Amino acid sequence: MTPTVHRRVSSTPPAIARAREDFLADNRLDDAVRDPISTSWQRSRAFNVDADRLQLPFVREPNLESPLVSAAQPVIDQLADDLAAEPVSIVLTSPDGMVLSRTTAHRRLRTLLDDVSLAPGYCYSEEFVGTNGIGTALESRQPTLVIGAEHYAEALNRLSCAGVPIVHPISGAVVGALDLTCTEEHPSSLLLSLAKSATSQIVQRMLSQASERESRLLNAYLASCRRAPQTMVLGIAGDVVLMNRRLRHSVDAADQLTLLECAVDPSPGPAGSRIGTLPSGRVARLTPVTDHCDPEGQVSVFRVHLVDPGPTPPSAPVRTEDSVLPGMVGRSSSWRQCCARVVGHVRAGQWIAVSGEAGSGRTAILRAAAERLLPNTVRVFAAEDFDSDDTVDALAAELERDGFGVIIRDLDRLSPQTQEAIADLLPGREHAGLLGVTTQAAHGDPSSMLLPFFGHTVEVPPLRHRIEDLHELVPTLLRQLTRGRELTVAREAMTVLGKYSWPGNVAELRQTLREVVTHQRSGVIGVGQLPPRRRTTGRHTLTRIQALERDAIVRSLEENGNSKAAAAEALGISRATVYRKIKEFGIVT
Repeated sequence: MTPTVHRRVSSTPPAIARAREDFLADNRLDDAVRDPISTSWQRSRAFNVDADRLQLPFVREPNLESPLVSAAQPVIDQLADDLAAEPVSIVLTSPDGMVLSRTTAHRRLRTLLDDVSLAPGYCYSEEFVGTNGIGTALESRQPTLVIGAEHYAEALNRLSCAGVPIVHPISGAVVGALDLTCTEEHPSSLLLSLAKSATSQIVQRMLSQASERESRLLNAYLASCRRAPQTMVLGIAGDVVLMNRRLRHSVDAADQLTLLECAVDPSPGPAGSRIGTLPSGRVARLTPVTDHCDPEGQVSVFRVHLVDPGPTPPSAPVRTEDSVLPGMVGRSSSWRQCCARVVGHVRAGQWIAVSGEAGSGRTAILRAAAERLLPNTVRVFAAEDFDSDDTVDALAAELERDGFGVIIRDLDRLSPQTQEAIADLLPGREHAGLLGVTTQAAHGDPSSMLLPFFGHTVEVPPLRHRIEDLHELVPTLLRQLTRGRELTVAREAMTVLGKYSWPGNVAELRQTLREVVTHQRSGVIGVGQLPPRRRTTGRHTLTRIQALERDAIVRSLEENGNSKAAAAEALGISRATVYRKIKEFGIVT
Protein backbone atom coordinates (compact mmCIF):
# COMPACT_ATOMS: atom_id res chain seq x y z
CA MET A 1 0.00 0.00 0.00
CA THR A 2 1.40 3.37 -0.98
CA PRO A 3 2.08 5.55 2.08
CA THR A 4 0.37 8.93 2.01
CA VAL A 5 1.82 12.00 3.67
CA HIS A 6 -1.08 14.16 4.90
CA ARG A 7 -0.50 17.90 4.70
CA ARG A 8 -0.90 20.30 7.55
CA VAL A 9 -0.54 24.05 7.74
CA SER A 10 1.20 24.37 11.10
CA SER A 11 4.94 25.04 11.25
CA THR A 12 7.63 24.99 13.93
CA PRO A 13 6.27 26.38 17.21
CA PRO A 14 7.28 30.03 17.70
CA ALA A 15 8.86 29.03 21.03
CA ILE A 16 11.52 26.98 19.19
CA ALA A 17 12.36 29.86 16.86
CA ARG A 18 12.72 32.22 19.86
CA ALA A 19 14.80 29.63 21.73
CA ARG A 20 17.15 29.38 18.77
CA GLU A 21 17.56 33.15 18.65
CA ASP A 22 18.28 33.23 22.41
CA PHE A 23 20.89 30.50 22.07
CA LEU A 24 22.63 32.18 19.17
CA ALA A 25 22.52 35.57 20.92
CA ASP A 26 23.71 34.71 24.44
CA ASN A 27 24.08 30.90 24.59
CA ARG A 28 20.88 30.46 26.65
CA LEU A 29 19.01 27.14 26.27
CA ASP A 30 15.24 26.97 26.70
CA ASP A 31 13.49 23.93 28.19
CA ALA A 32 11.20 23.90 25.15
CA VAL A 33 14.08 22.58 23.03
CA ARG A 34 14.42 18.80 22.86
CA ASP A 35 17.62 17.38 24.40
CA PRO A 36 19.03 15.92 21.14
CA ILE A 37 18.57 19.28 19.45
CA SER A 38 20.07 21.40 22.26
CA THR A 39 23.05 19.05 22.46
CA SER A 40 23.55 19.35 18.72
CA TRP A 41 23.32 23.13 18.87
CA GLN A 42 26.16 23.14 21.40
CA ARG A 43 28.28 20.92 19.14
CA SER A 44 27.51 23.21 16.21
CA ARG A 45 28.71 26.25 18.15
CA ALA A 46 31.90 24.34 19.09
CA PHE A 47 32.44 23.63 15.38
CA ASN A 48 32.14 27.40 14.69
CA VAL A 49 29.36 26.79 12.17
CA ASP A 50 28.04 30.02 10.64
CA ALA A 51 24.31 30.06 11.49
CA ASP A 52 23.55 32.89 9.07
CA ARG A 53 25.23 31.53 5.95
CA LEU A 54 25.83 28.03 4.59
CA GLN A 55 29.37 27.36 3.39
CA LEU A 56 29.34 23.78 2.18
CA PRO A 57 32.38 22.12 0.63
CA PHE A 58 32.15 19.93 -2.44
CA VAL A 59 34.00 16.92 -1.11
CA ARG A 60 34.34 14.51 -4.03
CA GLU A 61 32.47 12.69 -6.76
CA PRO A 62 30.26 10.02 -5.16
CA ASN A 63 31.29 6.38 -5.47
CA LEU A 64 28.15 4.76 -6.82
CA GLU A 65 29.78 1.30 -7.03
CA SER A 66 30.13 0.82 -3.28
CA PRO A 67 28.42 -2.04 -1.40
CA LEU A 68 26.26 0.55 0.45
CA VAL A 69 24.85 2.00 -2.78
CA SER A 70 24.36 -1.50 -4.20
CA ALA A 71 22.29 -2.51 -1.17
CA ALA A 72 20.38 0.75 -0.85
CA GLN A 73 19.45 1.52 -4.44
CA PRO A 74 16.58 -1.02 -4.86
CA VAL A 75 15.08 0.15 -1.54
CA ILE A 76 15.35 3.80 -2.56
CA ASP A 77 13.82 3.09 -5.97
CA GLN A 78 10.81 1.37 -4.37
CA LEU A 79 10.38 4.13 -1.81
CA ALA A 80 10.61 6.77 -4.53
CA ASP A 81 7.80 5.05 -6.45
CA ASP A 82 5.65 4.99 -3.30
CA LEU A 83 6.27 8.67 -2.63
CA ALA A 84 6.08 9.87 -6.24
CA ALA A 85 3.10 12.09 -5.50
CA GLU A 86 4.56 13.59 -2.32
CA PRO A 87 7.07 16.47 -1.96
CA VAL A 88 9.66 14.28 -0.25
CA SER A 89 13.33 13.78 -1.13
CA ILE A 90 15.25 10.59 -0.36
CA VAL A 91 18.93 11.19 0.40
CA LEU A 92 21.68 8.59 0.88
CA THR A 93 25.02 9.67 2.37
CA SER A 94 28.42 8.23 3.16
CA PRO A 95 29.53 7.85 6.82
CA ASP A 96 31.15 11.29 6.74
CA GLY A 97 27.88 12.93 5.65
CA MET A 98 28.68 13.37 1.97
CA VAL A 99 25.58 13.05 -0.21
CA LEU A 100 25.80 9.99 -2.46
CA SER A 101 22.39 10.26 -4.11
CA ARG A 102 19.24 12.40 -3.95
CA THR A 103 15.89 11.34 -5.33
CA THR A 104 12.76 13.50 -5.60
CA ALA A 105 10.01 13.98 -8.17
CA HIS A 106 8.89 17.36 -6.75
CA ARG A 107 10.25 20.29 -8.76
CA ARG A 108 9.82 23.00 -6.08
CA LEU A 109 11.51 20.84 -3.42
CA ARG A 110 14.35 20.00 -5.81
CA THR A 111 14.96 23.72 -6.35
CA LEU A 112 14.88 24.35 -2.61
CA LEU A 113 17.43 21.59 -2.00
CA ASP A 114 19.68 22.93 -4.73
CA ASP A 115 19.61 26.34 -3.02
CA VAL A 116 21.08 24.79 0.15
CA SER A 117 23.49 22.42 -1.71
CA LEU A 118 21.77 19.28 -0.45
CA ALA A 119 23.07 17.52 -3.55
CA PRO A 120 25.52 14.73 -4.46
CA GLY A 121 29.13 15.47 -3.58
CA TYR A 122 28.37 18.02 -0.82
CA CYS A 123 28.92 17.26 2.85
CA TYR A 124 26.11 17.61 5.40
CA SER A 125 28.05 16.72 8.54
CA GLU A 126 27.47 18.81 11.66
CA GLU A 127 30.99 20.18 11.27
CA PHE A 128 29.89 22.14 8.19
CA VAL A 129 26.10 22.50 8.48
CA GLY A 130 25.33 22.31 12.18
CA THR A 131 22.17 20.58 13.40
CA ASN A 132 20.40 18.67 10.59
CA GLY A 133 18.84 15.28 10.03
CA ILE A 134 21.91 13.78 8.32
CA GLY A 135 24.81 15.15 10.35
CA THR A 136 23.11 14.85 13.73
CA ALA A 137 22.00 11.26 13.06
CA LEU A 138 25.58 10.36 12.13
CA GLU A 139 27.04 12.20 15.12
CA SER A 140 24.65 10.65 17.66
CA ARG A 141 24.25 7.27 15.90
CA GLN A 142 20.50 7.64 16.60
CA PRO A 143 17.46 8.23 14.35
CA THR A 144 17.01 11.98 14.35
CA LEU A 145 14.14 14.28 13.45
CA VAL A 146 14.93 17.97 12.87
CA ILE A 147 11.97 20.29 12.17
CA GLY A 148 12.21 23.82 10.78
CA ALA A 149 13.84 26.21 13.24
CA GLU A 150 15.50 23.31 15.07
CA HIS A 151 18.12 23.46 12.32
CA TYR A 152 21.19 25.43 13.40
CA ALA A 153 21.61 27.15 10.03
CA GLU A 154 18.83 29.60 9.18
CA ALA A 155 18.86 28.58 5.49
CA LEU A 156 17.51 25.14 6.50
CA ASN A 157 14.60 26.42 8.59
CA ARG A 158 12.16 25.82 5.73
CA LEU A 159 12.90 22.07 5.80
CA SER A 160 12.08 19.07 7.97
CA CYS A 161 14.55 16.20 7.93
CA ALA A 162 14.39 12.64 9.26
CA GLY A 163 17.78 10.93 9.27
CA VAL A 164 18.66 7.36 10.29
CA PRO A 165 22.25 6.06 10.54
CA ILE A 166 22.94 2.88 8.56
CA VAL A 167 24.89 0.44 10.73
CA HIS A 168 26.72 -2.48 9.12
CA PRO A 169 25.05 -5.69 10.33
CA ILE A 170 28.36 -7.52 10.90
CA SER A 171 31.03 -4.96 11.80
CA GLY A 172 28.72 -2.58 13.67
CA ALA A 173 30.32 0.39 11.93
CA VAL A 174 28.24 3.31 10.68
CA VAL A 175 28.49 3.11 6.88
CA GLY A 176 26.15 5.96 5.97
CA ALA A 177 22.75 7.53 6.57
CA LEU A 178 19.32 7.59 4.94
CA ASP A 179 17.46 10.89 5.13
CA LEU A 180 13.92 11.87 4.11
CA THR A 181 13.52 15.60 3.64
CA CYS A 182 10.40 17.69 2.97
CA THR A 183 9.26 21.24 3.55
CA GLU A 184 8.50 22.31 7.12
CA GLU A 185 4.72 22.07 6.68
CA HIS A 186 4.66 18.26 6.48
CA PRO A 187 4.21 15.86 9.42
CA SER A 188 7.74 14.71 10.11
CA SER A 189 6.84 11.88 12.50
CA LEU A 190 5.74 9.83 9.49
CA LEU A 191 8.98 10.70 7.70
CA LEU A 192 11.01 9.24 10.56
CA SER A 193 8.95 6.02 10.54
CA LEU A 194 9.43 5.65 6.80
CA ALA A 195 13.18 6.35 7.10
CA LYS A 196 13.55 3.70 9.83
CA SER A 197 11.66 1.13 7.80
CA ALA A 198 13.69 1.78 4.64
CA THR A 199 16.95 1.68 6.60
CA SER A 200 15.99 -1.69 8.06
CA GLN A 201 15.49 -3.05 4.53
CA ILE A 202 18.89 -1.70 3.45
CA VAL A 203 20.59 -3.38 6.42
CA GLN A 204 18.94 -6.70 5.55
CA ARG A 205 20.21 -6.44 1.99
CA MET A 206 23.70 -5.61 3.26
CA LEU A 207 23.61 -8.69 5.49
CA SER A 208 22.66 -10.89 2.57
CA GLN A 209 25.37 -9.39 0.36
CA ALA A 210 27.96 -9.55 3.12
CA SER A 211 27.30 -13.23 3.78
CA GLU A 212 27.82 -14.08 0.11
CA ARG A 213 30.81 -11.77 -0.27
CA GLU A 214 32.56 -12.93 2.89
CA SER A 215 32.03 -16.55 1.94
CA ARG A 216 33.83 -15.83 -1.34
CA LEU A 217 36.57 -14.02 0.56
CA LEU A 218 37.15 -16.93 2.93
CA ASN A 219 37.32 -19.45 0.09
CA ALA A 220 39.74 -17.30 -1.93
CA TYR A 221 41.90 -16.57 1.11
CA LEU A 222 42.16 -20.24 2.11
CA ALA A 223 42.97 -21.28 -1.46
CA SER A 224 45.81 -18.73 -1.60
CA CYS A 225 47.20 -19.86 1.75
CA ARG A 226 47.12 -23.51 0.68
CA ARG A 227 48.88 -22.79 -2.60
CA ALA A 228 51.75 -20.90 -0.96
CA PRO A 229 51.98 -21.50 2.82
CA GLN A 230 55.21 -19.47 3.03
CA THR A 231 53.63 -16.40 1.46
CA MET A 232 52.11 -13.49 3.37
CA VAL A 233 48.43 -13.26 2.38
CA LEU A 234 45.93 -10.42 2.91
CA GLY A 235 42.21 -10.68 2.11
CA ILE A 236 39.66 -7.85 2.17
CA ALA A 237 35.92 -7.79 1.60
CA GLY A 238 34.10 -4.71 2.84
CA ASP A 239 34.89 -4.35 6.54
CA VAL A 240 36.25 -7.88 6.89
CA VAL A 241 40.03 -8.32 6.83
CA LEU A 242 41.96 -11.61 6.89
CA MET A 243 45.72 -11.94 7.45
CA ASN A 244 47.63 -15.19 7.70
CA ARG A 245 49.99 -15.85 10.59
CA ARG A 246 53.13 -15.07 8.62
CA LEU A 247 51.86 -11.61 7.72
CA ARG A 248 50.63 -10.87 11.26
CA HIS A 249 54.00 -11.83 12.73
CA SER A 250 55.99 -9.89 10.11
CA VAL A 251 54.37 -6.45 10.52
CA ASP A 252 53.27 -4.47 13.54
CA ALA A 253 49.93 -2.72 14.03
CA ALA A 254 51.04 0.54 12.39
CA ASP A 255 52.37 -1.28 9.33
CA GLN A 256 49.17 -3.35 9.12
CA LEU A 257 47.07 -0.19 8.97
CA THR A 258 49.18 1.20 6.13
CA LEU A 259 48.91 -2.15 4.31
CA LEU A 260 45.13 -1.89 4.44
CA GLU A 261 45.21 1.67 3.10
CA CYS A 262 47.46 0.48 0.29
CA ALA A 263 45.15 -2.47 -0.48
CA VAL A 264 42.12 -0.22 -0.99
CA ASP A 265 44.06 2.31 -3.10
CA PRO A 266 41.69 3.17 -5.97
CA SER A 267 44.60 3.70 -8.42
CA PRO A 268 46.69 0.51 -8.51
CA GLY A 269 49.89 0.14 -10.48
CA PRO A 270 50.77 -2.32 -13.27
CA ALA A 271 48.87 -5.62 -13.17
CA GLY A 272 46.81 -4.27 -10.27
CA SER A 273 49.80 -4.20 -7.91
CA ARG A 274 50.10 -1.70 -5.10
CA ILE A 275 53.37 -0.44 -3.62
CA GLY A 276 53.64 1.61 -0.43
CA THR A 277 56.16 2.58 2.24
CA LEU A 278 55.29 1.36 5.74
CA PRO A 279 55.92 3.34 8.95
CA SER A 280 58.74 0.90 9.76
CA GLY A 281 60.57 2.02 6.62
CA ARG A 282 60.01 -1.19 4.71
CA VAL A 283 58.40 -1.13 1.29
CA ALA A 284 55.38 -3.39 0.75
CA ARG A 285 54.23 -4.66 -2.62
CA LEU A 286 50.75 -6.17 -2.80
CA THR A 287 50.11 -8.43 -5.77
CA PRO A 288 46.47 -9.39 -6.39
CA VAL A 289 45.69 -13.08 -6.70
CA THR A 290 43.61 -12.52 -9.82
CA ASP A 291 42.21 -16.04 -10.09
CA HIS A 292 40.61 -15.65 -6.65
CA CYS A 293 39.43 -12.02 -6.81
CA ASP A 294 35.93 -10.76 -7.39
CA PRO A 295 35.76 -9.05 -10.81
CA GLU A 296 33.64 -6.28 -9.25
CA GLY A 297 36.34 -5.57 -6.66
CA GLN A 298 34.21 -6.48 -3.63
CA VAL A 299 36.59 -9.33 -2.71
CA SER A 300 40.35 -8.84 -2.95
CA VAL A 301 43.14 -11.25 -2.01
CA PHE A 302 46.78 -10.12 -2.14
CA ARG A 303 50.17 -11.70 -1.76
CA VAL A 304 52.32 -9.33 0.32
CA HIS A 305 56.02 -8.91 -0.36
CA LEU A 306 58.24 -6.83 1.94
CA VAL A 307 61.43 -5.08 0.90
CA ASP A 308 63.86 -4.40 3.73
CA PRO A 309 64.78 -0.76 4.38
CA GLY A 310 68.18 0.71 3.72
CA PRO A 311 71.04 0.73 6.21
CA THR A 312 70.16 -0.24 9.73
CA PRO A 313 70.09 2.82 12.02
CA PRO A 314 72.94 3.34 14.52
CA SER A 315 70.79 1.99 17.35
CA ALA A 316 70.95 -1.45 15.71
CA PRO A 317 74.61 -1.93 14.69
CA VAL A 318 75.64 -4.66 12.27
CA ARG A 319 77.30 -7.68 13.83
CA THR A 320 80.86 -7.94 12.47
CA GLU A 321 80.62 -11.67 11.84
CA ASP A 322 77.47 -11.21 9.75
CA SER A 323 79.05 -8.62 7.42
CA VAL A 324 82.00 -10.85 6.49
CA LEU A 325 81.35 -13.41 3.76
CA PRO A 326 83.86 -15.66 1.99
CA GLY A 327 85.20 -13.97 -1.15
CA MET A 328 83.16 -10.80 -0.54
CA VAL A 329 85.23 -7.66 0.15
CA GLY A 330 84.17 -4.13 0.96
CA ARG A 331 84.32 -1.80 3.92
CA SER A 332 81.52 0.63 3.14
CA SER A 333 78.61 0.76 5.54
CA SER A 334 76.04 0.06 2.80
CA TRP A 335 77.90 -3.08 1.71
CA ARG A 336 78.32 -4.40 5.24
CA GLN A 337 74.66 -3.75 6.00
CA CYS A 338 73.66 -5.59 2.85
CA CYS A 339 75.81 -8.62 3.75
CA ALA A 340 74.43 -8.69 7.29
CA ARG A 341 70.82 -8.61 6.11
CA VAL A 342 71.36 -11.44 3.63
CA VAL A 343 73.10 -13.54 6.29
CA GLY A 344 70.32 -12.81 8.79
CA HIS A 345 67.57 -14.03 6.45
CA VAL A 346 69.52 -17.11 5.36
CA ARG A 347 70.31 -18.02 8.96
CA ALA A 348 66.59 -17.70 9.82
CA GLY A 349 65.72 -20.09 6.99
CA GLN A 350 63.77 -17.42 5.12
CA TRP A 351 63.51 -17.53 1.34
CA ILE A 352 65.02 -14.33 0.05
CA ALA A 353 65.20 -12.17 -3.07
CA VAL A 354 68.34 -10.12 -3.72
CA SER A 355 67.88 -7.17 -6.06
CA GLY A 356 70.33 -4.80 -7.68
CA GLU A 357 71.91 -3.73 -10.94
CA ALA A 358 73.55 -6.24 -13.24
CA GLY A 359 77.13 -6.97 -12.20
CA SER A 360 76.68 -5.65 -8.65
CA GLY A 361 77.30 -9.04 -7.04
CA ARG A 362 73.73 -10.18 -6.33
CA THR A 363 74.35 -13.86 -6.99
CA ALA A 364 77.80 -13.80 -5.40
CA ILE A 365 76.60 -12.40 -2.08
CA LEU A 366 73.63 -14.77 -1.93
CA ARG A 367 75.77 -17.77 -2.78
CA ALA A 368 78.46 -16.80 -0.25
CA ALA A 369 75.87 -16.55 2.54
CA ALA A 370 74.27 -19.87 1.59
CA GLU A 371 77.62 -21.71 1.39
CA ARG A 372 78.65 -20.30 4.74
CA LEU A 373 75.50 -21.38 6.54
CA LEU A 374 74.15 -24.44 4.69
CA PRO A 375 75.62 -27.94 5.04
CA ASN A 376 74.89 -28.99 1.44
CA THR A 377 76.13 -27.81 -1.93
CA VAL A 378 74.40 -24.73 -3.34
CA ARG A 379 73.02 -25.10 -6.88
CA VAL A 380 72.66 -22.00 -9.09
CA PHE A 381 70.20 -21.93 -11.98
CA ALA A 382 70.54 -19.06 -14.48
CA ALA A 383 67.53 -17.72 -16.37
CA GLU A 384 68.98 -18.94 -19.67
CA ASP A 385 69.26 -22.48 -18.25
CA PHE A 386 65.48 -22.72 -18.39
CA ASP A 387 65.57 -22.56 -22.18
CA SER A 388 66.09 -26.31 -21.83
CA ASP A 389 63.06 -28.36 -20.84
CA ASP A 390 65.26 -30.50 -18.57
CA THR A 391 66.08 -27.62 -16.25
CA VAL A 392 62.70 -27.58 -14.51
CA ASP A 393 63.11 -31.31 -13.82
CA ALA A 394 66.60 -30.70 -12.44
CA LEU A 395 65.22 -27.93 -10.20
CA ALA A 396 62.46 -30.27 -9.00
CA ALA A 397 65.08 -32.89 -8.07
CA GLU A 398 67.08 -30.30 -6.08
CA LEU A 399 63.99 -29.12 -4.20
CA GLU A 400 63.20 -32.69 -3.15
CA ARG A 401 66.44 -32.89 -1.17
CA ASP A 402 66.28 -32.05 2.54
CA GLY A 403 68.40 -29.03 3.35
CA PHE A 404 68.59 -27.96 -0.27
CA GLY A 405 70.27 -24.73 -1.32
CA VAL A 406 69.01 -23.33 -4.62
CA ILE A 407 69.56 -19.94 -6.26
CA ILE A 408 67.66 -18.82 -9.37
CA ARG A 409 69.49 -16.00 -11.11
CA ASP A 410 67.66 -13.18 -12.95
CA LEU A 411 64.10 -14.01 -11.93
CA ASP A 412 62.77 -11.10 -13.98
CA ARG A 413 64.04 -12.73 -17.19
CA LEU A 414 61.97 -15.91 -16.76
CA SER A 415 58.95 -16.32 -19.03
CA PRO A 416 55.47 -16.50 -17.42
CA GLN A 417 55.24 -20.17 -18.45
CA THR A 418 58.53 -20.98 -16.71
CA GLN A 419 57.49 -19.07 -13.59
CA GLU A 420 54.23 -20.99 -13.46
CA ALA A 421 56.08 -24.32 -13.78
CA ILE A 422 58.44 -23.34 -10.95
CA ALA A 423 55.57 -22.06 -8.78
CA ASP A 424 53.97 -25.51 -8.94
CA LEU A 425 57.12 -27.01 -7.36
CA LEU A 426 57.34 -24.70 -4.34
CA PRO A 427 54.30 -25.31 -2.08
CA GLY A 428 55.18 -27.61 0.80
CA ARG A 429 58.98 -27.10 0.44
CA GLU A 430 59.19 -23.77 2.29
CA HIS A 431 60.86 -25.17 5.40
CA ALA A 432 62.90 -27.94 3.75
CA GLY A 433 65.75 -25.72 2.54
CA LEU A 434 66.83 -22.37 1.17
CA LEU A 435 65.62 -20.86 -2.08
CA GLY A 436 67.02 -17.51 -3.17
CA VAL A 437 66.47 -15.47 -6.33
CA THR A 438 68.07 -12.42 -7.87
CA THR A 439 66.25 -9.67 -9.73
CA GLN A 440 67.18 -6.29 -11.14
CA ALA A 441 64.08 -4.37 -9.98
CA ALA A 442 63.98 -3.40 -6.31
CA HIS A 443 60.28 -4.26 -6.10
CA GLY A 444 60.36 -7.01 -8.68
CA ASP A 445 58.12 -7.46 -11.66
CA PRO A 446 54.52 -6.74 -10.46
CA SER A 447 53.27 -9.54 -12.72
CA SER A 448 55.71 -12.10 -11.29
CA MET A 449 53.97 -15.08 -9.71
CA LEU A 450 57.19 -16.23 -8.01
CA LEU A 451 58.30 -13.13 -6.08
CA PRO A 452 55.46 -13.39 -3.51
CA PHE A 453 57.03 -16.65 -2.30
CA PHE A 454 59.94 -14.59 -0.97
CA GLY A 455 59.10 -12.68 2.17
CA HIS A 456 62.05 -10.29 2.06
CA THR A 457 64.14 -8.48 -0.53
CA VAL A 458 67.63 -7.10 0.11
CA GLU A 459 68.99 -4.57 -2.36
CA VAL A 460 72.70 -4.67 -3.25
CA PRO A 461 74.12 -1.14 -3.64
CA PRO A 462 75.70 -0.34 -7.03
CA LEU A 463 79.47 0.18 -7.09
CA ARG A 464 79.12 3.94 -7.69
CA HIS A 465 77.34 4.21 -4.31
CA ARG A 466 80.18 2.46 -2.46
CA ILE A 467 83.14 3.71 -4.44
CA GLU A 468 85.38 3.52 -1.36
CA ASP A 469 85.25 -0.28 -1.70
CA LEU A 470 87.55 0.03 -4.74
CA HIS A 471 90.52 0.07 -2.36
CA GLU A 472 89.72 -3.51 -1.36
CA LEU A 473 88.10 -4.74 -4.56
CA VAL A 474 90.93 -3.81 -6.91
CA PRO A 475 93.72 -5.67 -5.03
CA THR A 476 91.45 -8.70 -4.53
CA LEU A 477 90.48 -8.90 -8.19
CA LEU A 478 94.08 -8.44 -9.31
CA ARG A 479 95.21 -11.34 -7.12
CA GLN A 480 92.47 -13.51 -8.63
CA LEU A 481 93.34 -12.51 -12.21
CA THR A 482 97.14 -12.87 -11.81
CA ARG A 483 96.90 -15.88 -9.49
CA GLY A 484 98.71 -14.13 -6.70
CA ARG A 485 101.39 -12.21 -8.61
CA GLU A 486 102.55 -8.82 -7.36
CA LEU A 487 100.61 -6.25 -9.36
CA THR A 488 99.46 -3.01 -7.76
CA VAL A 489 97.74 0.19 -8.86
CA ALA A 490 99.37 3.60 -8.54
CA ARG A 491 97.59 6.22 -6.45
CA GLU A 492 96.91 8.40 -9.49
CA ALA A 493 95.40 5.48 -11.37
CA MET A 494 93.25 4.57 -8.37
CA THR A 495 92.01 8.17 -8.27
CA VAL A 496 91.01 7.89 -11.92
CA LEU A 497 89.18 4.60 -11.28
CA GLY A 498 87.38 6.24 -8.37
CA LYS A 499 86.04 9.02 -10.58
CA TYR A 500 84.49 6.65 -13.08
CA SER A 501 80.75 5.87 -12.68
CA TRP A 502 81.01 2.08 -13.26
CA PRO A 503 77.60 1.48 -14.86
CA GLY A 504 78.53 -2.21 -15.18
CA ASN A 505 79.46 -2.39 -11.47
CA VAL A 506 81.93 -4.99 -10.18
CA ALA A 507 81.65 -7.05 -13.36
CA GLU A 508 82.85 -4.08 -15.39
CA LEU A 509 85.69 -3.45 -12.92
CA ARG A 510 86.82 -7.08 -13.27
CA GLN A 511 86.77 -6.83 -17.07
CA THR A 512 88.76 -3.58 -16.95
CA LEU A 513 91.45 -5.15 -14.78
CA ARG A 514 91.48 -8.25 -17.00
CA GLU A 515 92.33 -6.02 -19.99
CA VAL A 516 95.19 -4.46 -18.01
CA VAL A 517 96.53 -7.83 -16.86
CA THR A 518 96.61 -9.01 -20.48
CA HIS A 519 99.47 -6.53 -21.10
CA GLN A 520 100.99 -6.26 -17.63
CA ARG A 521 101.40 -9.14 -15.17
CA SER A 522 103.48 -7.43 -12.46
CA GLY A 523 104.70 -4.05 -11.26
CA VAL A 524 102.62 -0.93 -10.84
CA ILE A 525 99.65 0.05 -13.00
CA GLY A 526 99.71 3.72 -13.89
CA VAL A 527 97.11 5.93 -15.52
CA GLY A 528 98.64 5.21 -18.92
CA GLN A 529 97.99 1.48 -18.56
CA LEU A 530 94.25 1.92 -17.99
CA PRO A 531 91.93 1.43 -20.99
CA PRO A 532 91.10 4.81 -22.59
CA ARG A 533 87.43 4.60 -21.64
CA ARG A 534 88.39 4.38 -17.94
CA ARG A 535 90.53 7.50 -18.01
CA THR A 536 87.50 9.78 -17.96
CA THR A 537 85.52 11.23 -15.10
CA GLY A 538 82.30 11.94 -16.95
CA ARG A 539 79.19 10.73 -15.14
CA HIS A 540 76.93 10.39 -18.18
CA THR A 541 76.71 7.47 -20.60
CA LEU A 542 78.38 8.21 -23.94
CA THR A 543 76.96 7.28 -27.32
CA ARG A 544 79.02 4.94 -29.49
CA ILE A 545 80.29 7.85 -31.62
CA GLN A 546 81.21 9.86 -28.49
CA ALA A 547 83.09 6.85 -27.09
CA LEU A 548 85.09 6.54 -30.34
CA GLU A 549 85.84 10.27 -30.19
CA ARG A 550 87.01 10.01 -26.58
CA ASP A 551 89.25 7.02 -27.26
CA ALA A 552 90.85 8.74 -30.27
CA ILE A 553 91.68 11.83 -28.19
CA VAL A 554 93.11 9.73 -25.35
CA ARG A 555 95.36 7.77 -27.75
CA SER A 556 96.50 10.95 -29.49
CA LEU A 557 97.41 12.53 -26.14
CA GLU A 558 99.40 9.39 -25.21
CA GLU A 559 101.24 9.37 -28.53
CA ASN A 560 102.10 13.07 -28.27
CA GLY A 561 103.30 13.23 -24.69
CA ASN A 562 100.03 14.76 -23.39
CA SER A 563 100.60 17.84 -25.58
CA LYS A 564 97.17 19.13 -26.42
CA ALA A 565 98.42 21.17 -29.35
CA ALA A 566 100.23 18.20 -30.88
CA ALA A 567 97.26 15.91 -30.25
CA ALA A 568 94.94 18.42 -31.96
CA GLU A 569 97.28 18.68 -34.98
CA ALA A 570 97.52 14.87 -35.25
CA LEU A 571 93.72 14.55 -35.16
CA GLY A 572 93.18 17.40 -37.61
CA ILE A 573 91.07 19.47 -35.22
CA SER A 574 91.64 22.77 -33.44
CA ARG A 575 93.27 23.01 -30.04
CA ALA A 576 90.10 24.66 -28.69
CA THR A 577 88.12 21.58 -29.74
CA VAL A 578 90.58 19.30 -27.94
CA TYR A 579 90.25 21.37 -24.73
CA ARG A 580 86.46 21.32 -25.02
CA LYS A 581 86.35 17.55 -25.60
CA ILE A 582 88.72 16.88 -22.70
CA LYS A 583 86.37 18.78 -20.42
CA GLU A 584 83.23 17.26 -21.94
CA PHE A 585 84.46 13.67 -21.58
CA GLY A 586 86.26 14.23 -18.27
CA ILE A 587 89.56 12.96 -19.71
CA VAL A 588 92.38 12.86 -17.14
CA THR A 589 95.64 14.24 -18.58
